[in-house]
Amino acid sequence: MQKVFIAGCGYIGERIARSYIESGGEVTCLVRSPELASRLESDGFTTVVSSLGDLTTIPALSLADKVLFYLVPPPGGGISDSRARNFIAQITETEKPARIIYMSATSVYSGADGGRVTEESPANPDSAMGKRRLDAEAAFLDYGVTQNVPIIILRVSGIYGPGRLPLMQISQGQPLLNEHESGPSNRIHADDLAAVCLAAAKNGVDGDIFNVSDGHPSSMTSYFNACADTLGLPRQPQVSLDEARQVMSPLMLSYVSQTRVVDNSKMLERLKVRLRYETLAEGLAASVPTAKFT
Repeated sequence: MQKVFIAGCGYIGERIARSYIESGGEVTCLVRSPELASRLESDGFTTVVSSLGDLTTIPALSLADKVLFYLVPPPGGGISDSRARNFIAQITETEKPARIIYMSATSVYSGADGGRVTEESPANPDSAMGKRRLDAEAAFLDYGVTQNVPIIILRVSGIYGPGRLPLMQISQGQPLLNEHESGPSNRIHADDLAAVCLAAAKNGVDGDIFNVSDGHPSSMTSYFNACADTLGLPRQPQVSLDEARQVMSPLMLSYVSQTRVVDNSKMLERLKVRLRYETLAEGLAASVPTAKFT
């Protein structure tokens, strides 16, 4: 029986968890919300509740010989990931996992000015968010070396899927960057990302780093326009880069400012993944019927 521990069992984690349960596995889920824990328990999962924000309040972690998926995002602010470091600090010598799959992000690379990035490209993040992700990567890699635990890192592009489309931004008419000023960005459908996580646990080896995307980059403006068209909603207005600096949120501005083409060839070849949704059109068609229009 495959034993699995999923830290951060939310949008992607639930997909992973249900795949293991369906194949007869044993799954423990760490979540922040007691309400989510209750729902998961009613579906047959063992749960642990913790925000990982305070080292002294993290309960004992039963990880021995389990595959650990760490999907918890870093906290806001700063350039280090205190949640990841708190989690690692609570792993005892007798509870070492069999291997760890850490879900990082492509923000660990620099903006790249629209250039192609591979796993060999320098990890030199421009944003504080990227620096926090890189700090978590270093923390897990250091733990793996000192404790002889295999570590596999997934550098994930933007995630979309059912219930994870930019409905609020579209409905509010939040401005987008002019198409001709908007560089390439990258995405992966939630179902394909979950499949990549499962493949990493099966086929990844210690020290592996994989870029995760569908291999069909498009601009952030094109993405939002495609979502609006698929949903039958009006497209958002477009502004120049100078105007964007005045009217966009810092988070959205960081997204449109960092442009790169993520090479996913290593993921496809080494993990033997066959994507269900290679293009945005295919992924959106599969996402809209269950999207929440709120």
